[in-house]
Amino acid sequence: MTKQMLGNPKLTATPIEEITEGTNHIVVDSIQYGNQEMIMEKDVVVPMSDGAELYVNVIRPNKEGQFPVVMSADTYGKDNKPKITNMGAIWPTLGPIPTSSITPEESPDPGFWVPNDYVVVKVALRGSAKSKGSLYPWGLSEAKDYAEVIEWAGQQTWSNGNVGTNGVSYLAVTQWWVASLNPSHLKAMIPWEGLNDMYREIAFHGGIPDTGFYRFWYDGIVARWPNTDIEDLKAVQQNHPLFDDYWKGKQANLSAIQVPMFVCASWSTQGLHNRGTFEGFKQASSKDKWLKIHGRKEWETYYARESLEQQKDFFDYYLKGVKNDWQDTPTVSYEVRDKFYQGQTKSASNYPLPNTEATPLYLDGQNMTLSTSKIKDVTKVSYNSEAEDNDEVRFSKTFEEDTELTGNMKLKLWISADNADDMDLFAGIKKVNRQGGEVNFPDFNHIEHGQVATGWLRVSHRELDNAKSTPLQPWHSHESERKLNGDEIVPVEIEILPFGTLFKKGESIQVVVKASEVVKGNSTPGLKTRYEHDETVNQGTHNIYTGGDYDSHLLVPVIPNN
Repeated sequence: MTKQMLGNPKLTATPIEEITEGTNHIVVDSIQYGNQEMIMEKDVVVPMSDGAELYVNVIRPNKEGQFPVVMSADTYGKDNKPKITNMGAIWPTLGPIPTSSITPEESPDPGFWVPNDYVVVKVALRGSAKSKGSLYPWGLSEAKDYAEVIEWAGQQTWSNGNVGTNGVSYLAVTQWWVASLNPSHLKAMIPWEGLNDMYREIAFHGGIPDTGFYRFWYDGIVARWPNTDIEDLKAVQQNHPLFDDYWKGKQANLSAIQVPMFVCASWSTQGLHNRGTFEGFKQASSKDKWLKIHGRKEWETYYARESLEQQKDFFDYYLKGVKNDWQDTPTVSYEVRDKFYQGQTKSASNYPLPNTEATPLYLDGQNMTLSTSKIKDVTKVSYNSEAEDNDEVRFSKTFEEDTELTGNMKLKLWISADNADDMDLFAGIKKVNRQGGEVNFPDFNHIEHGQVATGWLRVSHRELDNAKSTPLQPWHSHESERKLNGDEIVPVEIEILPFGTLFKKGESIQVVVKASEVVKGNSTPGLKTRYEHDETVNQGTHNIYTGGDYDSHLLVPVIPNN
């Protein structure tokens, strides 16, 4: 094991602006270990097989030796300051994010990894920083470049031949992609909250176009690299409203992944990273894979010391060969949320949890309740989809005993629309305490008034992929439209994204069906930092039918008390 050395308080951290192209002897203000001497090679050229050149930064221990490599790749800019810490004005509730001053956003912190005898390599993918070329996010071309850099790093004099990828968001998306190519020097990966289905997880939610973060994110990339040829993601969203070959080409082949992985997912990034992270874990063919699930804020959790030590144990085992009993780590560890930042951590042998009991709660339109028994009498419940303050209905159930719900949920509804051929349905799951107040949780994007879980569906996209659907997780094909015909009553199944919540005796679960977003995001005009869905098809009255042959219900994942 590495013997830790305390930093030298007489050393002064090197300002970023003083780091120049080539080899630099620098001092880094490590949060964990104090000021540390390192070597940074800035703007190292890595040639690609097609003649292109990618630029990387290499930060390594200030001593001789061969070390494993921790690598991340994105198009945000390998030299930028840690902008996350400067986003307070946009997202004032980020939480503490302790990193050294040379840590680019969402990236592994050299201040932690280098003192532990790792080399940190930061890759600027094509179209970003000095790496010339067209910028086409999240696809095979980026993956091939990333794989070539991994093979390059595995052969350098300072490398022991073992490369591990690590990082959040975009830096996790690129990991799913490159791992599907299984480059020979890639020995382990830590995808920390990252989507992998661009259509379902960021561009469209339930077939409804995201007019918020998706477009805000694209505008941000264009603003960073105004002179770069960048794929027009706004036009793509407009021109490809269905899940066609374009979107299929933006999906990595997750089943091809063989690399050992330590995956982190969160209940709190629904609408962006939540769904894809779980799918990455479930679909990967890796024999050795672990899943950590939390219900807190994304970046704060990634950089927390506890998380760093877990990441280090995993990489020590697979990249250094350290016998540290990593394989005794539970395959799945997950937080069951009780209140905001309060809950308990439990473990399981797989995900979805093997002992899950799919339990229907039937909607009763007469009493606006959820019942464990089928409802006999038919009731029609309606709301005005164009009303600003009253475009919803709510159904509730109070639990008679402590009940853990963990996993996906399905909301099945029988619906119709008056004088409309389509509907956009927004579903929310809320927890209500014994005093009748809502229990809020962290939510995308780092807001503090979030709910338990969320789902969406454009009714014309209701067709299911029966091969991929499960009782608790409907999988919509999104390949064709099925418009409503007059006043016909049709069944729809809404995917409610994964969550883990404890409902104590006397507390209630509430399902909201609404014609607009259930939880609003930032109130600052012009900032689209959260998902939004302003281009809906809604008009007139929406109807929900319960009872009799209309078995509208919420199917919940009950975890028995063992």
